[in-house]
Amino acid sequence: MDTRPSAQSSMRGEASQPGRLLAGARVHAGLTQADLGHRLGISQASVAQLERPGSNPRIATLDRALRAAGAELVISAGPREPSVDESLIRQQLALTPAQRLNGLEVMYREARELSEAGASGRGELA
Repeated sequence: MDTRPSAQSSMRGEASQPGRLLAGARVHAGLTQADLGHRLGISQASVAQLERPGSNPRIATLDRALRAAGAELVISAGPREPSVDESLIRQQLALTPAQRLNGLEVMYREARELSEAGASGRGELA
């Protein structure tokens, strides 16, 4: 049983690093930079330039190079999970500015009381 990661799984997460993506596909295909350059009709130095860190080839260029290495460029988008509880934002936006300000004043008072209680418990208040 082959336990090596597939080319697809080993290339996931490298979309922001097209040079690594291309180099990984080339190595997985067992090609040298010169071999890939020959398939693309470009020099080995040009392949090295495409693979260098920070390279930013056009999508069409990356797609052509990946195809020459026997790989396929797949771009997809999916729903994004919010990083905050959007229901809390909607709840706050439903309030008037005066209600929001009042809520902040209440939170400030409660935080101050909590801070003073902590300081008292640590013996910091005389």
